Amino acid sequence: MTPVTQKVAFLVDFDNVATDVIEQALNMVFKDYGAAHIRRAYCNAEQALREQSFLKRLGLRAIVNLAIGKNSTDIALAADAMDLAITEKPDVIVLVSSDSDFAPLVLRLREKGAWLRGFGQYGKTGDGVIQIYDQFNELAHDSGRAAPRPAAKREPARKAAAGRPAAKKAAPSKAVAAPKPSAAPQPKPAPQPAAAVEAQPKPVAAPAAKPVAPPPAKAAPAPKAAPAPVDPSVAAAKEINAMLALLPKLADGQWHDLGAAAKTLKEAGLLAKNAPSTKLFRKHPQAFQLQPEKQPNQVRFGHG
Repeated sequence: MTPVTQKVAFLVDFDNVATDVIEQALNMVFKDYGAAHIRRAYCNAEQALREQSFLKRLGLRAIVNLAIGKNSTDIALAADAMDLAITEKPDVIVLVSSDSDFAPLVLRLREKGAWLRGFGQYGKTGDGVIQIYDQFNELAHDSGRAAPRPAAKREPARKAAAGRPAAKKAAPSKAVAAPKPSAAPQPKPAPQPAAAVEAQPKPVAAPAAKPVAPPPAKAAPAPKAAPAPVDPSVAAAKEINAMLALLPKLADGQWHDLGAAAKTLKEAGLLAKNAPSTKLFRKHPQAFQLQPEKQPNQVRFGHG
């Protein structure tokens, strides 16, 4: 087989590798095989919404995983890969992931007759992962970005103090003692008569005034904290997740009946009973499509 006639499936573990690594891998696939017929990225709804421009530019179809739990996206990728190996029978299956958990999947896909090629992010891929593929490439993330400059170090305060000259201590001044005057004999007071001594009134001590404590000051009420602003993109992602949880069939990217979808949303309270069926879907044009343009009757998630 010539490289042009080979059928290639390009499957991405989207939360495991960086977007620039994914783009490098797809460019190498085009260079080596001439095409990538099946291109899918396995992710959650937030990733699909956040990276929709990147997914459109590379022609990657977002396979949205609504399950919650460890390795749920990996399981979705593995199940889809086995289904493709049986139904589409690609000659080359490309897995873009550094995860070693895909080792059993790679071995099983090889038994189905596919040639396995892997792409991983440099520094995240173990040696055991590389050995199980027929061909494996490690790609550097942000290899062209300049390294940040180290922050300037401050001189410790102790060293700075040591560098300054110490102030000279003033020499203590010696006081000159004055000559002591010669003590002259003091005359003794004349003794007073006893009657005179008793006639003198004794001083009466005034009672000490008790200090009056000032009234305790009332603490000023603490100002109420303003509510944290809500990020519109986060609120939109939550609403889209809630819609997809009620309408799991939309996650396959195919067209579905708009009336049936609107009825489910109204029963769940996400859409008002008297609101038009298109209101909630047109609120998120980046995630949902309606057709035909006038008086639509079908809806789908993503852009195929």
